[in-house]
Amino acid sequence: MNGEIKRRIDNLRDLLVGKIPVPTEQVKQITLALIYKFMSDIDEQNKEWGGKSFFRDEYEQYAWKRIMDHSISAFERVKLYSQGLEKMSLNAGIPQLFRDIFKGAFLPFRDAATVDQFLKGINEFEYEHSEDLGDAYEYLLSVMGAQGDAGQFRTPRHIIDFIVEAVAPLKTDRILDPACGTAGFLISAYKHILRENTEAGSEHAGSALTINERKQLTKNFMGYDISQDLVRMSLVNMYLHQFPDPQIYEYDTLTSLERWNDVFDCILTNPPFMSPKGGIQPHKRFGIRSKRSEVLFVDYIL
Repeated sequence: MNGEIKRRIDNLRDLLVGKIPVPTEQVKQITLALIYKFMSDIDEQNKEWGGKSFFRDEYEQYAWKRIMDHSISAFERVKLYSQGLEKMSLNAGIPQLFRDIFKGAFLPFRDAATVDQFLKGINEFEYEHSEDLGDAYEYLLSVMGAQGDAGQFRTPRHIIDFIVEAVAPLKTDRILDPACGTAGFLISAYKHILRENTEAGSEHAGSALTINERKQLTKNFMGYDISQDLVRMSLVNMYLHQFPDPQIYEYDTLTSLERWNDVFDCILTNPPFMSPKGGIQPHKRFGIRSKRSEVLFVDYIL
């Protein structure tokens, strides 16, 4: 991994820890700020090519360049950024992916000095579709630790990679993780398929894939999660790993029926192995009667 990017991420976490002691919330705020910056970088490129700006009419004041303008005070910067976060999901001028990412977003503190330093740290990042940045984001996700209240725990990277290698998904497979968390299984499966389709001696992963095969490949992955925050992180993780339109959905696999009839060639997952507080009220399509999440997930997968 790019050591400089890792250092910047660690510095951002150090800045936030006094205001946001919980690692998951630190990751959430860094995620939102990075995507805000990247979205603005893409917007600048788009305008250079003659496209319409993402930040039009009332949203013009929330463009990153405006927020980082040296002529405004730290207090005004906090005000513009926090308002931008809260309103961006309603901005019809940005792609749906970004509206989904900013759904329910807000800034949980208003300390001007801290936010000012934090945004200046974010400003050091430049958007690019690079593997380095995707790997750096996975490093950021790795600090989250356990999510025990709903039986959600991060699966260690080496376990994910081992399972993916054992299952060996193919380039033509439609692949699902019905409890995707931060999309670790999906990203690992994608990397595995690229490695298995790389020409001997080539430095470019997936070099043996045709343009159409590579385009289709990014459409073959799907993930569900019950947590809006984890869906947001999965969307970002997939986007930074070259998925232009990631198929990650906020969806309760055990109680909802909307996606019951979806069909996949390969399912890779580490679902919650306990029932959340308040229990589960599963729908009636399961072949077995249970309220234990691990039993229901296995039945669903089968």
